[in-house]
Formats: sequence, structure tokens, C-alpha cells
Amino acid sequence: MQAPPLRPGNALDTSLSTPRLRILSYNIQSGLTTKRYSHYLTGGWKHLVPVPSRMKNLAQIANLVARYDVVGLQEVDAGSLRSGFLDQAHYLADRARFGHYYEQTNRRVGRISRHCNVILSRIPPTEISDHKLPGVLRGRGALVARFGGDDRDCSLFVFVVHLALSRRGRERQLRYLARKIKGLPYAIVMGDMNCASNTVEMREFRAEAGLIEPIPGLRTFPSWRPAQQLDHILVSPGLPVHAVEVLSYRYSDHLPIAMEIDVPPEVRVSAWDRPGARTNAEHWKRA
Repeated sequence: MQAPPLRPGNALDTSLSTPRLRILSYNIQSGLTTKRYSHYLTGGWKHLVPVPSRMKNLAQIANLVARYDVVGLQEVDAGSLRSGFLDQAHYLADRARFGHYYEQTNRRVGRISRHCNVILSRIPPTEISDHKLPGVLRGRGALVARFGGDDRDCSLFVFVVHLALSRRGRERQLRYLARKIKGLPYAIVMGDMNCASNTVEMREFRAEAGLIEPIPGLRTFPSWRPAQQLDHILVSPGLPVHAVEVLSYRYSDHLPIAMEIDVPPEVRVSAWDRPGARTNAEHWKRA
């Protein structure tokens, strides 16, 4: 399904009888562009030191994410040598006018790099939780935002994840996530899962967690010639999906995925009706 052009703007669309939520998942490779496999070798030094092109890409990524209500990002740098000690989550939230952002640092390499998962949101979450995923090698995590009132049974849970490269590691991590998700009324899981929809681990995960992937098989990697499906957005069956789209924005070695869903009436609270306030940095919250 090819989505129509998504609407620009900085607020949740409440013009419909049921509010529609625009979500985006994107592995931004800390703002670096890769145009061919050889660049991983010849441009490897860019992962260690700041380069001007990184800031140009981040500005373009900010322009992209500004069109959405809730954004999950992977491979964001939280402020280290390679980013010129710029907190990229703060920069993107500031430039794209998000009222709330949360970052989860999963891997530090001294002062050289700080790898993060990030949630940008125009709606204030009711709760944020940070989960370190199991694995032989540490450095993978899930960042979870809950939206809604005090009743967890009337809440929407958004998981942003970045899974292991090895199949064994992914299997452990997906089993862990399935236990957290099973039984939740409304859940969205998005991120770089480093595997395709038809793999054994993904099929078992969807079945155990009770999730669906509206359009499986969307290719997102490498961005210059997409041949693999590494990035996903999965949802609970009770969430109506209106659009799913892989976007041709090549600011990273991955392509972003966008989706539009209806917000269930029982999840809505007053915050859903008045989102998008252009707050100052001191009003933003950090995990």
C-alpha cells in the first residue's frame, strides 16, 4: 500500500471524528550518509570525529520528522566526540518543535560515541520506561512510552527498539519483548530489528506478542538500493492503520518508515486534543 503524501504541520490532526496519529521510525546512523558499501570502509573515520555533512543531514532529518506526531529514532548520538558533543536528540526536538523527547543511551565508547534510542512526541506521555535487552553483548535496549490516562487497559504503548545483529541475540530479545507486550490492549513496536518479516524469530514474535505487520516485506536497507527489510512498525490488531510508507529520504544508510493510525476513543485524554504546543527547551523532559 502506497500512502498519500503525509500532511505537514506540528500538531495531531483532530479534525477527524477519531484523531489520527502520524508515526515514523528511522535509524539515522548518527546523521551520516552512506551511498555505497565501500563507504563503510573509506568513510569509517566519520564515525569517530565530527564532520560538517553530519549537521547538514541532521537539519534535513529535523525537517522530515517535523511532519509527525510520535517519532522513534535509532543510532542517535547523545553528545560525544563524533557529534561535536551535540546532543542530537535535543537538537532534533528543538528544530522540529517537539514538546517532549526522551533518550536511552545503550552503548558508550569512551568519549567517542554514545548510541541512543530516542522518542520524540508532541503528546505528553503518561509514563516512560527504559529496558535493557538481554544478549551476550550489551548495548541493545527498548524505550517505551505510554499514552493515555491512569488506566493501563486504556493506554497506548509505543516501543522503540534496536535489536542485535545475531539471530540468537534477536530471539532472546524478541522473547523478552513479547512477554512485555502480550496482553497490552494497544501497542506499537517500531525500530531497526535487523531481520525480515518472514524470519522464524519475527513470525514467533508476532504470534506470541499478538501483533500484526500491516505490510510485511518493506525494504529499507541499504538506502541507496533497498534490498533488505530491517526496519519495521508492528501494531496491535485493534489499531486501525490508514497508511504505511517507506520514504525515499537518504540521509542515512536506512530509509524511514511512516504510518498513520487512528487513536482509539478509550485512549484519548485531554492531552490528545491540545497537542503540538511549541514549548521552550526548559519544558522538555529527558529520560
